[in-house]
Amino acid sequence: MLVASTIMAIAVVGLLAGIAGATRNAARLRDYDRAVELARFQMNELLLNQMLPRDSVIDGDFDPALTGGIEAGWQARITTFERPPNPGPNQLALDRIELEIWWMAGPTRRTFTLDGYRPRLIK
Repeated sequence: MLVASTIMAIAVVGLLAGIAGATRNAARLRDYDRAVELARFQMNELLLNQMLPRDSVIDGDFDPALTGGIEAGWQARITTFERPPNPGPNQLALDRIELEIWWMAGPTRRTFTLDGYRPRLIK
């Protein structure tokens, strides 16, 4: 009986350690999933807004209601990626949007980077 109880105790300790690791991984994956959704939301906003300045950094913070109370924000840079050899009015150029999403996981700052492209008319 003593041997069986010892074996059972070792098995329970191993099982509890596995459950604790799985819980940590689930919380980390939840944070990354939230970051991906925030990145999609912010990238869509940046792709639609043609009035944003190029070649400068813009940034902002997310509403805590969207992030589940976690401190999070974004930083973006819009640059000209490609344009015609002889640019003129009403020709298409291609802009690149580099978006970095950040959030705090305890004392550690985590980041997720996303790139997007959009056409624009040269004026």
